[in-house]
Amino acid sequence: MTTLMRQINIIGRCAASYRNAKFKELNLCSVHHSYILNICKNPGISQEALAKHIYVDKSNVTRQVMALEKLGYLKRAQSQKDKRIIEIYPTEKAFKIFPYVKKVVDFWNEYITQDLNPEELELLMKMLEKIADRAKQYYDKQEVKD
Repeated sequence: MTTLMRQINIIGRCAASYRNAKFKELNLCSVHHSYILNICKNPGISQEALAKHIYVDKSNVTRQVMALEKLGYLKRAQSQKDKRIIEIYPTEKAFKIFPYVKKVVDFWNEYITQDLNPEELELLMKMLEKIADRAKQYYDKQEVKD
């Protein structure tokens, strides 16, 4: 019997491959969608808040934000309220691709669930939310220990 993590990893790797292909012309890689979507929705979000929101290590956020900044999608600025905080802002270039990035993500979600009826999809989403909540609890506890 296959494990839950194996199935989740397969889905994740296939999704990453799909996004890589779709984002190639934009010079983006598969992980950049979560940065573009979240920063466009929350201009001025701090790097630390973004890391917590997308459950990624702070150093990974720094690397990806720097890469997106070099590509002209984001800008970083020191917070006016607290000079220790770096805020991230989308550029016009990011806002311009935002609908396309959202469309790519939405298409994938619809594609992989198209064989589920509405009741199955609702049950799946409820179960995944429960599992994700449990995973976040563990992650948050580990963050405190670090």
